[in-house]
Amino acid sequence: MRDDRPLADILRPKTLDEVIGQEHLVGPTGIIRKLLSSDFMPSMIFWGPPGSGKTTIARILAHTIHRTFYEFSAVNTKITDITAVVSEKPFIFLDEIHRFNKAQQDKLLPYVERGEVILVGATTENPSFEVISPLLSRCRVLVLKPLTEKELTLITDRGLRYVKKSINEKGRRFLLEVANADARALLTVLEIAANLSTKKTLTAADIEEAAQRKMLQYDQVGDEHYNTISAFIKSMRASDTDAALYYLARMVASGEDPLFIARRMVVFASEDIGMAQPTALVVANTVFDACNKIGYPECQENLAHGVVYLCLAKKDRSAYDAYMAALADVTTYGNLPIPLIIRNAPTKLMKGLGYGKGYQAYTKESLLPERLKGKKYYQGR
Repeated sequence: MRDDRPLADILRPKTLDEVIGQEHLVGPTGIIRKLLSSDFMPSMIFWGPPGSGKTTIARILAHTIHRTFYEFSAVNTKITDITAVVSEKPFIFLDEIHRFNKAQQDKLLPYVERGEVILVGATTENPSFEVISPLLSRCRVLVLKPLTEKELTLITDRGLRYVKKSINEKGRRFLLEVANADARALLTVLEIAANLSTKKTLTAADIEEAAQRKMLQYDQVGDEHYNTISAFIKSMRASDTDAALYYLARMVASGEDPLFIARRMVVFASEDIGMAQPTALVVANTVFDACNKIGYPECQENLAHGVVYLCLAKKDRSAYDAYMAALADVTTYGNLPIPLIIRNAPTKLMKGLGYGKGYQAYTKESLLPERLKGKKYYQGR
């Protein structure tokens, strides 16, 4: 008899041993394993990207501890839907808990506090901002990581075995790219491609047709990945705003992780702008936080805003160059003796040996080790 469920549901793991990824949570030493062994299961918040396993792990937990499982989405659930089943002492999974307003979240508090329900709220948003503090304090927050390429490859192989297909290397790379670390999205595209194609071996063209997205010449682990990010950084360094925006758009359109782009912007703010405009680091960090909280597609606007700011900022590498010069001396000379005058002196013996003797907070004397006395790393602006 044909199973009409989506492939992602058919292949959903039934036990923790079948889960791919989240080893820090479900592995032999993971906290979820420890909680199950302790026979104690608190309410929790699962914070992680789409398709990382939040729903799957919640279902497995409920089954393992033999609790009645109810699954709700905050998008279309009223609080009365949840309170109606509290008498069963259920395991309640509330997807997108961040979409419940403060009043709705408040109403969950007494049931969680009294242990009448085990609540697992799932969110892709930072719970520090989206879940009220009283509820957050009564739940254990567990962070799910984006699935790695290796883990997505294992999931792909599991899906291919089920649909009785193979896939060539270019098709596999493109499938991982369009999935963007989302196992559910990966299996959905794979299922569509397998049903549309009459061939035994799927290709990039089959994935393109299934995903309805053209494959750009961009491989997140290959040369084009590094060429594009290099062009992006060098364009910002040259204050070429148009070029930087173009290479940003290429990365975004190709599904590049927005946090990867934002991390490079944070580095750029200190390395290339530095003391010329110290607030650039604040802006870059704010862009990173925004990308972390919002995600695609909206965070591309935050990235564009940040890129224009960093391009237009004056550039000054003096702090970076000074540090690299100091690092070169550390590498060359090793740990040279620290002058006695600035050593910590917590005991009488150390004081007797001259540690800290004569120290003045605002001395003009060089405090470098003797071999480097008077050396200048930072040349100032």
